[in-house]
Amino acid sequence: MAKPDPALLDPARYPFVTEADVRFGDIDVNRHINNVALASFVEEGRVRFHRASGFFDDVAGRGAMVASLSIEFLGEGHFPGSISVHVGATRLGTSSYDLALLLLQDGRPIATASSVMVSTRHGKPCAIAASTRNAMADWMVRP
Repeated sequence: MAKPDPALLDPARYPFVTEADVRFGDIDVNRHINNVALASFVEEGRVRFHRASGFFDDVAGRGAMVASLSIEFLGEGHFPGSISVHVGATRLGTSSYDLALLLLQDGRPIATASSVMVSTRHGKPCAIAASTRNAMADWMVRP
């Protein structure tokens, strides 16, 4: 199993958390949450983060695309139960930003993820709007 940065395992550092229920269809033949299902929990956390942070409301005429996604599997997840997905931004560039995610089940880390997002307009990269940049300051992973 991967050895993540210990700082990324502290849920208190993340400004956003959401819960998602594990479905029976998320498990594999070993009765663990399968890797594809874990990726969908990452996606769900990312989307809910964008809604909560106001990002979706602030990008009129713009969009965001996932340029990169990395998942480190740390432990087994099980059904039944729920997953806590902790999310925060770690970097704001000119047209892109990075998100860090921590997935916990019953307080145990089961995965970390990082995602590079690119601000787009008409399918091409564009500068992150000033209003988005200002709002995102409140949604950064805490030191």
